[in-house]
Amino acid sequence: MGALFLNAEALYLELLKGVKSMLHADTRLVGITSGGAWLAERLQADLQLPGKPGVISSAMHRDDFSQRGMVSGSGGQTALDFDVNGAEIILLDDVLYTGRTIRAVVNELFDFGRPSAVKLAVLVDRSGRQLPIQPDFAAARVALPASQKLELARSPTGAFSFNVEG
Repeated sequence: MGALFLNAEALYLELLKGVKSMLHADTRLVGITSGGAWLAERLQADLQLPGKPGVISSAMHRDDFSQRGMVSGSGGQTALDFDVNGAEIILLDDVLYTGRTIRAVVNELFDFGRPSAVKLAVLVDRSGRQLPIQPDFAAARVALPASQKLELARSPTGAFSFNVEG
């Protein structure tokens, strides 16, 4: 099998176009810690949206919390500096895999109120779903073996790349 190469910056530009097409007047961006939060921060700036994007953590609602605890990448704090009630939310994540993180963050989101709609945009949909969750927009779809791990990295200058392990 050949090496996997995904150009994170090129995929970000596709995500930018996809998210732009999903925006409405009451849309709020919410990034899942940590890669999704990085994406939301950059999208907020590039789309010249007012305010700050929300950040949401899956840590407290994960179904594997007893095994994982507060691990790096899912242990960030949720910060939603806007009224969730009635807002249209675009959840942003770097890599969609089993769907368990999305289930957890939707539960976390509803702890803050009842949005009018929740949409999901991801940089990469890597397949392998364990729950019936699909993105509204994916910049790329790839099939990876379960033994491989794919995660977004961000340089000190803010440039995106992918780390592939396994």
